[in-house]
Amino acid sequence: MTEFRAVYLIETPLEPARVADILAGEQSSGTFVRVAGETDALRARSRATVVRLEELEPLPRPSLPNALLERMGQAGPWRRARVTIAFPVANVGRNLPTLAATLAGNLYDLGETTGLRLLRLELPSAFRDRFERPAQGVAGTRASTAVHDRPLIGTIIKPNVGLDTAATAELVGGLCKAGIDFIKDDECCGDPEHAPVAQRVAAVMDKVRRFRDRTGRQVMVAFNITDEHDAMRRHADLVQREGGSCLMVSLNWAGFASVQALRRHTGLAIHGHRNGFGMFSRCPALGMDFQPYQALWRLAGIDHMHVHGLAGKFAQADAEVIDGAMDCLTPLADPADERDVVLPVFSSGQWAGTLPRTAAAVPSGDFLFMCGGGILAHPGGAAAGVKSLHQAWRAVQEGQALAAAADAPELQQALAFFGKGK
Repeated sequence: MTEFRAVYLIETPLEPARVADILAGEQSSGTFVRVAGETDALRARSRATVVRLEELEPLPRPSLPNALLERMGQAGPWRRARVTIAFPVANVGRNLPTLAATLAGNLYDLGETTGLRLLRLELPSAFRDRFERPAQGVAGTRASTAVHDRPLIGTIIKPNVGLDTAATAELVGGLCKAGIDFIKDDECCGDPEHAPVAQRVAAVMDKVRRFRDRTGRQVMVAFNITDEHDAMRRHADLVQREGGSCLMVSLNWAGFASVQALRRHTGLAIHGHRNGFGMFSRCPALGMDFQPYQALWRLAGIDHMHVHGLAGKFAQADAEVIDGAMDCLTPLADPADERDVVLPVFSSGQWAGTLPRTAAAVPSGDFLFMCGGGILAHPGGAAAGVKSLHQAWRAVQEGQALAAAADAPELQQALAFFGKGK
């Protein structure tokens, strides 16, 4: 085990092989000119190498502006290539932020390119073993919620922000009674003045414990503890003392090092929220695909990962959402390592009517199906919203069209209300 590999899409008016070699050098031992001390032995040991290049159809115009090329008067055509780079493992060691900087650092600013995107990350098993693994993952989350034969059904505290501590706790208590499996804070609700996290955790868990004591059912609540590093650890300790089982973190804003340290600090499930991922992904000539993105965060030890939803309210195509879910359920290195998977979380504009296509996309049922408005805005109330999802799942299992499920009044209400005009 001496190398890991990354696949990139590059766009350039120059010779793609030359640009790929520049990329490999910049992201390892080289710079724009050979320097003293850069011996042949050092280069052989530390320089990344181009192992494959596949040229694609050129473009008639550049995808991104480039002041350097403009100053040079460089014209097209704008050539594109899919390039595989092998990086020496020894350059990274066990340092996750350095791995991210190597894969996705200054290469985005290379003057030779008018487009650059990280497409895929390939890790040898021994290198993957240097980093964190999920503490709970799919199996642990199922065990914690005692949901084994279907997807987990979840919702989000709505309104996203604004509810005080008492109102938040009352909402959670009602959702527990409604039969929900999973509840999470919104990503914008971390430690607001109207519902500080220390008060919110205690009040919410009081409702969750009372429900558990009455029914034996443990609802998983993902408390948004996103904060500076030491505060996140304190919040995690509070959740654990109160009998909670899950922590939500806005991954992009907490950072790799803090999430990795949080994983080492606690065995609670870490619900990875990817808000901001569109900034990395929506331009096809820039950023990164979801596969390398989720791989890096899985090396930090998360247990759940958002993938957005099918026919949802966001910009992603359904095929991309499905691929993302499959990435989460695929071991990072060893195909036989069933522990090395995370639970994909479908969300964004989801309701009973989008469950069948989600179930078809993930036949194992190993996913968390999150419905905010799809539960809380149901015309019959939250309990009816939860029932509509159970009824939709039953119809899916029976091979029945949702509209034909005559013994499912809550589902029919959902179809009439959310499905109007669709």
